[in-house]
Amino acid sequence: MIEAVLLSLAGLVGLAIGGELLVRGAVGIAQKLGVSTLFTGLVIVGFATSMPEMVASVQASLAGSPEIAWGNIVGSNLANTLLILGTSALVAPIVLTGTGRRDAVVALGVTLLLWGLALSQLGARWIGIALLVGIVVYIVWRYRNPGAAVPEDDAGDAPQGIWLALALFVGGLVVLVLGGDALVKGAIALATIFKVPETVIGLTVVAVGTSLPELAASIAAALRGKSALALGNVVGSNIYNILLIGGATMTIAPFALPVGLADVQMAFLTASAAGLLALLWTAKNIGRRLGAVLVAAFAANVVFVFS
Repeated sequence: MIEAVLLSLAGLVGLAIGGELLVRGAVGIAQKLGVSTLFTGLVIVGFATSMPEMVASVQASLAGSPEIAWGNIVGSNLANTLLILGTSALVAPIVLTGTGRRDAVVALGVTLLLWGLALSQLGARWIGIALLVGIVVYIVWRYRNPGAAVPEDDAGDAPQGIWLALALFVGGLVVLVLGGDALVKGAIALATIFKVPETVIGLTVVAVGTSLPELAASIAAALRGKSALALGNVVGSNIYNILLIGGATMTIAPFALPVGLADVQMAFLTASAAGLLALLWTAKNIGRRLGAVLVAAFAANVVFVFS
């Protein structure tokens, strides 16, 4: 048991360090490209901070544990919308200026698609490939419609040189792979020891662990008053998790989603995606009170999953 716990902790540390390096490198690259803050959050940082989920889910699929892989995807999206956005709002209110509405529509659409796959119990390699094509289409669309360019200082702590940024990006990816492998092995061992379904481990331990880079990036953005970056990171990560990570998972392990995800968890995930879209259309900001409600909702779901 001690070995499994230490392996899991080592994996979490590796994901946190690798994710931080990856984010810094990604933001540095975006800074040199001169793209908008929202585009940086949605595409560059969203991609970078989704790499822990990507690595963990792919490793789980290769290890013959698709339950952990899909639980990680659903749990990470719940963590993004409730825990991370809520915690960021507790640190500093997230200003909603009408940005990100189209992307929130995409996020809700792909969430409904995932729920449909879970309910229909469809699983095939062509579906995984179709999801991967979907993320390529999304990136191209956002690149052609990036929004206004932003000043240099929006990149925060980004490295100054493009080569340094690329080195941090690649180095972070290497650390993520090692950390993801350790986390998945430790999580499988813990599920076996405590006789907990692997889906539950994926929804909670692995999901929260792989969401640490999103949490760090969004809090840092909120502290610097970059609401668009914090919001874009959350929405972009949710889209990546379903299309890129879900697509890779189903391509590697072309099986249907775990039955346990088809009812309450997917319904809760869809409700959170719809709620975020509603906020973007109707609210001016996500204040500390609403942030506390979001965090409490995530905590309540964790208790429900384990019960």
